Parts: sequence; structure tokens; C-alpha cells
Amino acid sequence: MSSETSKQSTTAPGDIFATTHWTVVLAAGRKSTPQADHALEELCRTYWFPLYAYVRRRGHTKEDAEDLTQAFFARFLAKNYLEGLSAERGRFRAFLLASLKHFLANEWDKSQRQKRGGQAVHLSLDWQTADTQFQIAATNEPSPDKAFDREWALTLLAKVIERLRAECAADGKLKQFDKLKVFLAAGKGALSHADAAKELGIGETAVRVVVHRLRKRYRQLLRDEIAQTLADPAQVDEEMQALFGAFA
Repeated sequence: MSSETSKQSTTAPGDIFATTHWTVVLAAGRKSTPQADHALEELCRTYWFPLYAYVRRRGHTKEDAEDLTQAFFARFLAKNYLEGLSAERGRFRAFLLASLKHFLANEWDKSQRQKRGGQAVHLSLDWQTADTQFQIAATNEPSPDKAFDREWALTLLAKVIERLRAECAADGKLKQFDKLKVFLAAGKGALSHADAAKELGIGETAVRVVVHRLRKRYRQLLRDEIAQTLADPAQVDEEMQALFGAFA
């Protein structure tokens, strides 16, 4: 995410999320602009794994899933993605999955499959760890759609933690973050404030203040990341509820 986008995303209430990655893409329509292309590629690079996992859960092998996912993105990034799926455009998550389903059902001829590294536009994706990640993430969830939402939410949270860690590192507080990040998601008893204070060599009150600030910034970044995938910023709370309902 560019610093410009981040600044736009953390302005005063009422003007928050006025411009997001997905609104930039939708505003461009079928035209190719540097801003829209960059925004779309950033979204795809962030959320490619849930699609790969979805294809695997539809019964495809590791190799076929890699080829299908890469071929889908080649088609998607070639500006065919805004045709005929207007109902799902409001949320990039729903739009991307609907586009993938359309591709798998109607647009893929196995005999014409183009392998990775061919002439089509392609994303550089981490296939080496994809299968391992899929095996770790495998659940008993019978619905590939619900599993997709779960993987999307996990990817989103990982992105937020990555951004918050980068911010702390830039402020020279990486050690502090690595020790206290457990308070962002872990249940009670994982680490006490007193123990954290002892390990960091600061007072317990100071630890509580830092944890409070981390949690506040974490929530801000979470809302920001979700907003990047929406056409309407007012849907952030609704999208958050839908995503984390996947963990129920």
C-alpha cells in the first residue's frame, strides 16, 4: 500500500477510506491506468492464497491448482474481470470468488492450459510454501465457500500484523512488538502484563499503556485493510462481521 493511500485511509471520521484500492479499480473500469493496475495487483498478491485453497478444495491437485490459479489471474489482470458480475462488485472478496467460479465453470479448457511462465501476464506467487500452508490450513469445513471466507479472514489478519510490525520496526520498537503482539489475539493467560514487563525491563503500567495503543492501532489497520476491498466504506462493519463469522 502506498503512503498516500494510507494517509487517505486514516483521515478524520466522515472522510475515512474515501479512496481505497477497490474504488480505484472500479473507477478505472476497463481502462488500464497505472493507479488502477497497481491497486488491483496489490489486492491480488495479498489475497491469492484463499483462491488457491478454494481450487484445491474443489478437488484439483497441487499442480493443477497452481496452474489454474495463475491462469485465472492472467485472465483477471487482462481486464476481462469487470464483465457481467456487477452484483458482486461492491466487495472485492465476493467479486474475486464469483470471477473464479465463472472461470472454472465456463472459461477453462484443460487442453489449452498455459503453464506458468508463459506469455500471459502473471503474478509472482509463493508456490513453494502454498501447499504447506494449505495443509496447515485444511479444515473439516464441508463448504469450499465458507472455507474461502475463513482463509480470506486469516490472510487479512496476517496482513494487518505485518503492517503493524513494520510500523513498530520503523519506530525502533520491534522487540517490544514481538513480545507484546500476543496481547492482540491470544486468550487470557497466554502472557501476563507483569511477565511481559519483566522481560522487557519496563514497568507493568507502561506495558498496559503500550498494549492499549497497539490494540487501538491494530483495530485501525484492520478497518483500513477491510476498507481497501470495498466500494462503499460504510460496509466495513458489515464485512468484518461476515468475515469473522467464518470462524464460528
